[in-house]
Amino acid sequence: MTSSLPQPTTPHTELSADEARRIALRAQGFLGAPDRKAGVRGILRHLGAVQLDTISVLARSHELIPYARLGAIPRKKIEDAYWNPASTSPHAFEYWSHAACILPVEEWPHFAFRRRAYRSRPHWNHDLPPDVYEQVIKQLRTQGPLTATELGGAKRTSDWWDWSGTKVAVERALMYGEVVCVERRGWKRVYDLAERAIPDALLHDELDDAECLRRLVRLAGQSLGVGTRTDIADYHRLKAEQVDAVIADSGLVPVTVEGWGKSAWADPAALETPARGRHRTTLLSPFDSLIWERARTERIFGFTHRLEAYVPKPKRVHGYFAMPVLAGGHLVGRVDPAREGNTLVARQVTLNGPKAVPAVAQALLEAAGWVNCTNVRVERVDAPGLRAPLEGELTRALT
Repeated sequence: MTSSLPQPTTPHTELSADEARRIALRAQGFLGAPDRKAGVRGILRHLGAVQLDTISVLARSHELIPYARLGAIPRKKIEDAYWNPASTSPHAFEYWSHAACILPVEEWPHFAFRRRAYRSRPHWNHDLPPDVYEQVIKQLRTQGPLTATELGGAKRTSDWWDWSGTKVAVERALMYGEVVCVERRGWKRVYDLAERAIPDALLHDELDDAECLRRLVRLAGQSLGVGTRTDIADYHRLKAEQVDAVIADSGLVPVTVEGWGKSAWADPAALETPARGRHRTTLLSPFDSLIWERARTERIFGFTHRLEAYVPKPKRVHGYFAMPVLAGGHLVGRVDPAREGNTLVARQVTLNGPKAVPAVAQALLEAAGWVNCTNVRVERVDAPGLRAPLEGELTRALT
């Protein structure tokens, strides 16, 4: 009689929904004391990607991300931490990750798979006139760094999509990895050759696709703390099959989360100690990586959020740039802000009940101080009975 040896099993952890929420908050830098010594660059390395966007209400999204975690640090300090042109040692580069993102410079080799894919795929709708690509590279080599305007013009007409041949060429070079965006100047990209902007030790595409994907899946798992396959894929906009091909070798461990109903994986380091510590109270950019994936936000926080900037005004529910309010590890409301001189205007406030009033007032006051506003005005509160308590909290603090 023969007997088969027992097969090794993969350790499996069961998490409650609350444990998963707290792990996610800590992984994103909202639970526990922030590493102020590491500052903005530490936040960038910790998150792995900070999304860029053209919308600026209180500030641009890439400024709001470190503010939400570190508090009211000077905005110039944030910009300098990302891309100080006077620095001889770059800390970041801009590339396509979750969207257009600022990325830690040490991750340049791990986006080789995406650069190769861009080089091999058919070109998009913009036509590239003959010899323009070579001329742009030559001009950057002799004159760079330069904006698209300095290279010869970004657009042919005022329409945003009507790019000039120069703009098409330099953007294509950026996607291929021959050119890097080294800073933003007046929101314009400033381009330079990768051979000048990326440290020599990192300037290569030697890693094969599998190694790149393993690294990005592991980074996504660390930045999320715990996530489903869809969550992990969405973080750097990978395909589901790309995640499937490498997740077993990524170092992430399988877990089951109460109520999720889907397979999930976690950063093993996130499971070693309970997620405890001080919670942040803050306004969140809709482009913050804590909430940028709507299905995950609903699953973890029971909170449905949609950016309505591109929704026709009559159809908006919560406002143009409604910012969720994080307090006590929960999303307790949202504020659609604006600025008028030295006044922060809360055009529309949504509160998840009376208990949210002090937290929303605190978030508004801190944000006002950060953008040098000395007053806060509330225009509309969805629950009219909570307007007076909110204004009372604001008045007491301001006086």
